[in-house]
Amino acid sequence: MADATVNPQRGILRWAALGLAALLAACASGPRVIPETRPAPTVEAPRERPSTRPISPGLPQDVERHRVALLVPMTGPNAGVGKSLANATQLAILDTKSDVLRITTYDTAGGAANAARQAIADGNKLILGPLLAEEAREVAPIARAARVPVLSFSNDTAVAGNGTYLLGYSPAQSIERVVDYARAQGVTNFVGLMTSGVYGERASTSFLRAVEDQGGKVLAMETYDGRPGSMTSAITKLSRTPYQAILIAGSGASGVTAAPIIRKSAGGKASRILGTELWNTDSAIGSNAVLNGAWFASVPDNYYRTYATKYRTRFGAAPYRLSTLGYDAVLLTVRIAREWRPGDIFPERRLVAPDGFGGLDGAFRFGRDGIAERALEVQEVKGGTTVTISPAPTGFGG
Repeated sequence: MADATVNPQRGILRWAALGLAALLAACASGPRVIPETRPAPTVEAPRERPSTRPISPGLPQDVERHRVALLVPMTGPNAGVGKSLANATQLAILDTKSDVLRITTYDTAGGAANAARQAIADGNKLILGPLLAEEAREVAPIARAARVPVLSFSNDTAVAGNGTYLLGYSPAQSIERVVDYARAQGVTNFVGLMTSGVYGERASTSFLRAVEDQGGKVLAMETYDGRPGSMTSAITKLSRTPYQAILIAGSGASGVTAAPIIRKSAGGKASRILGTELWNTDSAIGSNAVLNGAWFASVPDNYYRTYATKYRTRFGAAPYRLSTLGYDAVLLTVRIAREWRPGDIFPERRLVAPDGFGGLDGAFRFGRDGIAERALEVQEVKGGTTVTISPAPTGFGG
């Protein structure tokens, strides 16, 4: 529970293993601490003793709780993701029965910079979000000037550092993990099928480095885009060189499209298909029979199904997979709140504690560069679902 003591030498990782299941099983009827959305309701002075003090703008004063801002899109094209993240933070507060946090949601659809300025003006000392990399770039200098750390849900490592920390799942880490596993199973010769754009470019670099570090060989890489025939053409070119495994750096939908083409190609009939962390954001990825036998690395799913059931019961809809980032951000904040006096600046040094943190998505810790290092598992698509074939480490080596 939120007020349980944690031995700093053992860290949150042991707490996560022992306590997270109990948290999820707990009744979500928690305290009267409900995350709120701007604008806050008007606060009236007592009628019998009208106050002579001027009324300050912003949120009402609250000296007993930590002010934390959640910056997510609540309107616009990404509103579904934003609302799911907001719901997840509310669920985490209820599950932990925390009475020390006051989370206020700010809609970034009207501009992340404006949302950040308002959040800081309201006295928030920590920002959870924003969702997108370009929003994180806007928010970072504003928050840094106010000495307010940012825990962004983005996975773009280019925006990390100088007070901005990334909770998002790193493509580089998932590629490294699945390549390591493939090499351990005897795979030596790899090829890559990369989506166009920034994601594909960075995935290509990570793929080359991961295979080289493990003593394998990247025989070829090809890029595809949304044009008709682009993927087929790329796979045909790759099939000219016999390979043992092909990494598809793209969405789960891309994997579903590519798999039958790969199986029909000369070089891909007996190859192992590999995916990235993007596959785990598709809750139906395991039901695609064309991907049977494919491997991909992602955060553990040990607690996700229980969380998703509880979320659906409370909010009447299924959560977005990455909404767990919001839940885990609250768990992290609750833990650090034990060493954080309300009204003081957030103790940023605690974010880089070597023992790390734990949550629905397993163990993680922030490096000095602001990027979350995660303990990942390898899953295989099999029999209409996904199964864990290489469990995530339970901690970090140092």
